[in-house]
Amino acid sequence: QVQVVESGGGLVQAGGSLRLSCVASGSIFSINAMGWYRQAPGKQRELVARVINGGSTNYADSVKGRFTISRDNAKNTLYLQMNSMKPEDTAVYYCAATLRRSWSSMWSDYWGQGTQVTVSS
Repeated sequence: QVQVVESGGGLVQAGGSLRLSCVASGSIFSINAMGWYRQAPGKQRELVARVINGGSTNYADSVKGRFTISRDNAKNTLYLQMNSMKPEDTAVYYCAATLRRSWSSMWSDYWGQGTQVTVSS
């Protein structure tokens, strides 16, 4: 079993900050990448930020310069520091981990249940 659990969502005013956390736990052999995605009402889920082994990161253009992704490999934990938030950042934020459960298994994506982030104007 693998669990991916997000925390840290909530309500914030425009211009404010929030920090999301995500922990992957259970039967994990290796994690290749972890990322944050979001889905606003009536829209498709989109990539917010992602970090892969070695520390390479990529961000959606809409959050560059405002959001920072970081990862604690020893704790299988992912963070998203969100600053200068805007009402258009309002969405359910999901964490995803690309991992394998043994040396012989395939890489698979595991998703959390999501955490609501609401930015008021």
